[in-house]
Amino acid sequence: MPIEYEKELKVTETGIPGLEVIDLAVHGDARGWFKENWQREKMVALGVPDKRWVQNNLSFNEKRGATRGVHAEPWDKLISVATGSVFGAWVDLRAGSATYGRVYTCVLDPSKAIYVPRGVGNSYQALEDGTAYAYLVDAHWSLEQKRTYTFVNLADPDLAIGWPIPLEECEISEADRNHPLLKDVKPMLPRRTLVTGCDGQLGRAVRALAEERGMSETFDFTDVGDFDFSDPEQYGKVDWPLYGTVINCGAYTAVDRAETQEGRVAAWRANATGPALLSKACAEHGIVLVHISSDYVFDGTREVHAEDEPLSPLSVYGQSKAAGDLAVSTCPRHYILRSSWVIGDGNNFVRTMARLSDRCADPDDDLNEVTVVDDQVGRLTFTDDMAGAILHLLETGAPYGAYNLTCSGEPASWADVAREVFDLRNGNGAAVRPVSTAEYYAAAEGPVAPRPRFSTLDLDKIGALGFTAGDWRRSLLEYHRGLL
Repeated sequence: MPIEYEKELKVTETGIPGLEVIDLAVHGDARGWFKENWQREKMVALGVPDKRWVQNNLSFNEKRGATRGVHAEPWDKLISVATGSVFGAWVDLRAGSATYGRVYTCVLDPSKAIYVPRGVGNSYQALEDGTAYAYLVDAHWSLEQKRTYTFVNLADPDLAIGWPIPLEECEISEADRNHPLLKDVKPMLPRRTLVTGCDGQLGRAVRALAEERGMSETFDFTDVGDFDFSDPEQYGKVDWPLYGTVINCGAYTAVDRAETQEGRVAAWRANATGPALLSKACAEHGIVLVHISSDYVFDGTREVHAEDEPLSPLSVYGQSKAAGDLAVSTCPRHYILRSSWVIGDGNNFVRTMARLSDRCADPDDDLNEVTVVDDQVGRLTFTDDMAGAILHLLETGAPYGAYNLTCSGEPASWADVAREVFDLRNGNGAAVRPVSTAEYYAAAEGPVAPRPRFSTLDLDKIGALGFTAGDWRRSLLEYHRGLL
């Protein structure tokens, strides 16, 4: 088949999302020809995904009519032909795809390549003797990966692939002849999501939301006992190519204890070393990393903190979180979600205030009032909203970067929140006595971490993407009802 020399490099859409044909520039003379199969800068500029190719495979087809497929494998591929030519057929076999079952065909010779995204079935028929078919892949083979393969029959009448050489005249493996018809195919699920810190307040909320949306099949939940993300020795046991997203819910949150010698080491290990290791792994494997940060990365001197405010932590805890943010920001595909005053399924300020309200209302208990600081101002963040915001960013393909996420509503002090809880619980908000931070900690034993005075986060950036958490007072009311 004649090769078209000196063709302009261009990319053509196929009608199957992500499947793209690439016209290659082939330079020929009396000796033969030369081409750039993969030229990162030029191709990425034209819209071809920037992949970390880890393996280059060659399939040699001795005789015209050799036919292979249809195989959907759990990795992306860049296919080209070194010698000869093929008739290629590609079928969308991705679960939930709007073009599921759609077929695209074309002839590939050395002047054409095609980018095949994960889950799009690939097949071809050699049109010439001695055809060499080459492809780059972005993941290594593993047994776990093999279990996710999806196949469909070359001769399925519903696909109606117009093979130029009748299949009964072709050399086809027994396995390829017996693949299921499209109606019996198990579609390929998306890459999995790994959630660290699954036993914390946010981890439990992410799990609950994944179950509610029927997504549990593609989520793996781990805690430090399963995978300690701060231990570099444990990274080798994770099959990273299985994952498209990592949601890091794990963290050290004992703010005052972080000021001690032991706590300082633990805080930096969980909040800085762990995120740095995750960032490196995710960058190497093209994984999206979602990391949860804190208002404590700011010093609280501004009344409202935007995402681009310079980091200025006051405490060891805040410093370790800021270091984690910086490490995560080196991952090309990352979301940093900053929150404040987190409330979820677990021990937290609201639950503590509810218990104290009950004691103040109990005539047999000698507790009559509770002191709560009134010179720290911010908003509550409920973990249900945080989980929803995470999935919103992922599902909408939001631009990578840092986002603030708390409840909306008028900022308030901790004492204001405590009064709300006391009134909801027993109508005894008057039992809350507001005090300054200095007064509250005056008799404290052990180190006390400095707190930001203002923890209010600007919500405009995530709001512009269509996500707004509810007013904290209304969310508090709903949360309290769940405590009754």
